[in-house]
Amino acid sequence: MLALLLAGPIALGIAIYLSELCPARLRTPLTFLTELLAAIPSIVYGLWGIFVLVPVVRSLEQSFPQVLRGTPLFSGPAVGVGMLAAVLILAIMVIPFASSVAREVLKAVPSSQREAAYALGATRWEAIRAALFYARTGIIGSLILGFGRALGETMAVTMVIGNNPQIKASLFAPGYTMSAVLANEFAEAADDLYLSALIEIGLVLFAITLMVNMASRILIWQMNRPVNAPRTARVPIGTATAGGTA
Repeated sequence: MLALLLAGPIALGIAIYLSELCPARLRTPLTFLTELLAAIPSIVYGLWGIFVLVPVVRSLEQSFPQVLRGTPLFSGPAVGVGMLAAVLILAIMVIPFASSVAREVLKAVPSSQREAAYALGATRWEAIRAALFYARTGIIGSLILGFGRALGETMAVTMVIGNNPQIKASLFAPGYTMSAVLANEFAEAADDLYLSALIEIGLVLFAITLMVNMASRILIWQMNRPVNAPRTARVPIGTATAGGTA
């Protein structure tokens, strides 16, 4: 959720720029570069997180004010490996998925929506706001799709989260995820109870990810389905109109 909170505004900003503000000659290469982030393997993100992101996070944690270090959210030793590093690397991985879907949703908004806003004297930003309001369901669906992508991520998170099976309130503390448990402990399952517990964890993770992806697909489908034409109002016979009697 924290990764989605960080990646959501950035992904939406990228989608707005590419679909509404970007010059035509730059739209294709910038779109390619954004979607290229989704093609990078998770293990590469994990290695980059260990050698680049974790030292930066450690320096950031050490520079935190003592007033904030006294709160439960930012307490604990500054080791760099923990929930904060996992949040940041997941936010980077979620951005290309959410921005790509949100851009396609904004492209599906009828041009009549923007033209109507301009006809009423709206500025460019007000017309974009009108398009965002029209596409709000699909945008929410793109964010939920990015959330489902973050739920199932394994290797990158496993390499930077610390793999400590304890739940703590601090972002500096190491933690664990269901996918990381499966990746780390499946080879160590010696008895049937251990193996059954890991299989149940995988089943729960599969069910949660499936429900999240289904919810996002339903929202996007509702956004893209054709809108029925409005019915023509019928005037009863004998009703007085501006042109006389119907």
